[in-house]
Amino acid sequence: MKLPLIMGVAALALTASTALADGHLKFTPGEDARFHWESYEALKATDLKGETITVFGPWLGPDKELVESVIAYFEEATGADVKYSGSDSFETQIVIDTEANAPPNVAIFPQPGLAAGLAAKGKLTPLSAGTADWVRENYAAGQSWVDLGTYKGKDGKDDLFGFFYKIDVKSLVWYSPENFEDAGYEIPTSMEDLKALSDQIVADGGTPWCIGLGSGGATGWVATDWVEDLMLRTQTPEDYDAWVLNELKFNDPKVLEAIEEYGSFARNEAWVDGGVAAVATTDFRDSPKGLFASPPKCYMHRQASFIPAFFPEGTEIGSDANFFYFPSYASKDLGKPVLGGGTLFAITKESKGAHAFVDFLRTPIAHEIWMAQKGFLTPHKGVNVDAYADDTLKGMGKILLGATTFRFDGSDLMPGAIGAGAFWTGMVDYSGGKSAQEVGDQIQKVWDTLK
Repeated sequence: MKLPLIMGVAALALTASTALADGHLKFTPGEDARFHWESYEALKATDLKGETITVFGPWLGPDKELVESVIAYFEEATGADVKYSGSDSFETQIVIDTEANAPPNVAIFPQPGLAAGLAAKGKLTPLSAGTADWVRENYAAGQSWVDLGTYKGKDGKDDLFGFFYKIDVKSLVWYSPENFEDAGYEIPTSMEDLKALSDQIVADGGTPWCIGLGSGGATGWVATDWVEDLMLRTQTPEDYDAWVLNELKFNDPKVLEAIEEYGSFARNEAWVDGGVAAVATTDFRDSPKGLFASPPKCYMHRQASFIPAFFPEGTEIGSDANFFYFPSYASKDLGKPVLGGGTLFAITKESKGAHAFVDFLRTPIAHEIWMAQKGFLTPHKGVNVDAYADDTLKGMGKILLGATTFRFDGSDLMPGAIGAGAFWTGMVDYSGGKSAQEVGDQIQKVWDTLK
């Protein structure tokens, strides 16, 4: 579900500018020990004076300023002129531009599906030789990132077309440290421990979870995120990939198991604030507020990194609220999967500068400059995690670095009629009492009509 992106992108007109045209860099090279300045100095060996590189993406407002603050270092080191344009209609415009043979040199895609479609039409250029090996070695869960950026070209051959940069994490459980301390609860490190803690909270007279699926016309997406996280914790990454492509059917027992695992939380009358009937009717923006009631209406809330925007005004992350990794099962050999999203850079008009710019994204400094500001997470193992601007980002960054598997939000990769339709409504039906089998059959029936 692309809600965090939608919420973070203002509805502004198409804008374009050269990164930090006044020539100032956000952080003076060599002066901040958190940064790998040697990776910046090494960039100076690449001479791109006189070359203009156009970059087009979805970022506007503050995010536009932040990416330009990173681009400025590439310009300063190489002499290139990089022109970034942002649009809230990126996904429509990039298709128009590529079809008209007037694309930017580099495009920034909010999800893999659109990039894969353009690659199949011959509209993307494979990344530099050795990039796939570099990603495997230098990104946590490196093979996952290679897989997510590898698509079939017009010739039907698989190539790495996408380089992931700026990631979002969804596998988080939010809680109040004060409530946990008062009750003597410890952070669970396995799914078994998480369920045992939920039972303990009930035994102590409390309610473990706040869950709300309400989101207007998008009601139900919260439950799809739960099911995606639980698919990664009950089935293999290969099964997850097959499910997203409908090679593993929605009514397959493996998928039904993940739905029923969600039900073990959301359909347990004693486990959810307001009881089972409140799950489908509570707005997702209101659902975490129970964490901050006195006495608490719930102790935990599973939601992505954007949810603090809906916490009560003045809530301090770290003291008033914090998070931990939504854990995997100790009894299953599936490692530490992380569900999330992110943006990928791809070359839509080949040039020396385009390749050099995407290669720049391998450098620690290209990540650390944004890390030290706000709203940026990376799986790059070569960065200094102390460069993160605050402990919240640092904690989420460490979850990414600890991942053994990363998978993109599955509903975003499915056809719109499923991922933004039948899956949403099916999970509302399941939360309301329909069986997993009925819901799986119902969603699969819709998918079959698309073939």
